[in-house]
Amino acid sequence: MDLSQYEGKYIRLKDIYGQTFTGRASHGNYEFLMHEYGGKEDGIFIEDWLIYNSQIESIEEIEPHGTAELWTERLILRRYTMEDAEPLFSRLGSDPEMYQYSGWNPYATLEMAQETVRKFIDSYDDEHSYSWVMDIDGVLVGTIGAYDYKCDPDGKNAQIEVGYSVVKAWQGRGLATEALTEVLEYLTENEGISCVTAWCAADNIGSIRVLEKSGMQLVRTEKNCITVDGKTYDKLIYEYYSFTVSSSSAPSSTQTDTLLSPTVNIP
Repeated sequence: MDLSQYEGKYIRLKDIYGQTFTGRASHGNYEFLMHEYGGKEDGIFIEDWLIYNSQIESIEEIEPHGTAELWTERLILRRYTMEDAEPLFSRLGSDPEMYQYSGWNPYATLEMAQETVRKFIDSYDDEHSYSWVMDIDGVLVGTIGAYDYKCDPDGKNAQIEVGYSVVKAWQGRGLATEALTEVLEYLTENEGISCVTAWCAADNIGSIRVLEKSGMQLVRTEKNCITVDGKTYDKLIYEYYSFTVSSSSAPSSTQTDTLLSPTVNIP
């Protein structure tokens, strides 16, 4: 079986032992697997699993939905695991600058981080749940997600809000823009969501740059709408539309409830 054709594609694989694996495939060639694992044939990696060619009973390409693993030039956008709770607490929750413009900190303690991760994991059965870790070579460098999915009764004119954060040590490298650009394309082109919204404080210059570089457009300013630690900021509302939907026919963010997930200070 020629497994190289599945490189980078979303697949459903059933092995000869009756287990089924679903996710984005990475092909391991014979030379690599022999050197690294002592294998005698090629195989497929799906997340942390390696399935050798002779162990595969069936394999098919599928269309992903929900929190599918996404790849960019430098990042893997992957699902959360419980092992992510500690770095989320130590790298994001313990840094006041990460929530200075929002006051939103679901990782303030290790227990809060564990509960937040558990909720994300539990939500993955929902095809409109989108919660990713930004990962570089196994290192958690940030998070990105989309929340508060809404649509018409007939399922049309879907809208969702996106938020992100990047660990301070990894800021200034364009990672937020890289991740957001990929997620916007996935949500609109693959998931068929008409409009993606985001917000940030007017003083948050880093997030403004990220949103605009990613193709989002400022549509409204809400004066004195954000108060954090006694400081008040204007709230900037951004929107991004599917290429197949014009802004005149898409739902307006003025129809939504209060936006839930903050963008943070990301140079």
